[in-house]
Amino acid sequence: MKYLIKHTTCYNYMDTVSLCRNIIHVSPREYENQRNIFENIIVTPTPEIIESQKDYFGNKVYFFTIEKPHKNLTIIAEYETEVTPKNHNDFPDQPWKKVIDLLHVDSSIETIQALEYLYDSYYVQKHDDWKEYASKSFQNDNFFLDSVMDLTSRIFTDFKYQPNATTIATPLHEVFLQKSGVCQDFSHFQIACLRSLGIPARYVSGYLLTTPNPDKPNLIGSDASHAWIQVYYPRIGWFDFDPTNNLRPSDQHIIIGWGRDYDDISPVKGVILGGENHTITVGVSVIGSE
Repeated sequence: MKYLIKHTTCYNYMDTVSLCRNIIHVSPREYENQRNIFENIIVTPTPEIIESQKDYFGNKVYFFTIEKPHKNLTIIAEYETEVTPKNHNDFPDQPWKKVIDLLHVDSSIETIQALEYLYDSYYVQKHDDWKEYASKSFQNDNFFLDSVMDLTSRIFTDFKYQPNATTIATPLHEVFLQKSGVCQDFSHFQIACLRSLGIPARYVSGYLLTTPNPDKPNLIGSDASHAWIQVYYPRIGWFDFDPTNNLRPSDQHIIIGWGRDYDDISPVKGVILGGENHTITVGVSVIGSE
């Protein structure tokens, strides 16, 4: 499936900004299931410096610097991206305890690299409460991926999608108590649950198809950049799960990149001189092109 993607971010500052330096994660990641056919980044005012490179996790990032005074900043990212459906049934699953045991005996570079996703990160910390919650899905000889899907479904059922109920800084314990939030919260919580059980899990940022087939409802989170998770299966690789929509992503999810949590893959991050208070407007459109 091919998609036309447009991601627009507008900053309006109360006072003049004399200098800004930003990093943006908005480019769909290229890997075996995804490639970019067209790419265009427009920043207004025009930056004195703009360049791209790969971050620590292999995601494409743009760096730019604006040194002229301004009170508005607009970033427009346009892409045509092709996504190939993922096959979820091409190998036999195993009991979850055996899969965890594999983490301790597999010496492949992929598994060694995956182990860094076991540790606490800026927004995600392991806790006995999360282990207890997750354990209800990982019982006896339940298969590994079935157990992760059961956890995904329970989060979808137990938590209410409610914009403005949280900010990105809302602690996980508060999200858990109020049982509401948005895709970032649900993804962080599921990652915390999995890591608390000793399972490597990472945060994925991406886009969703804005308007699916007429007989299907819009997926939650399709009006902005979306978040879901990936869990590591030793000797096999990473598998995607979306707790906000209670499904296993296929070709309607376009990956921007991944990291330990939101802090590693936030759409815009940087520093400014001046500006004082500001407002942000974000718009995302993802349309199937074939």
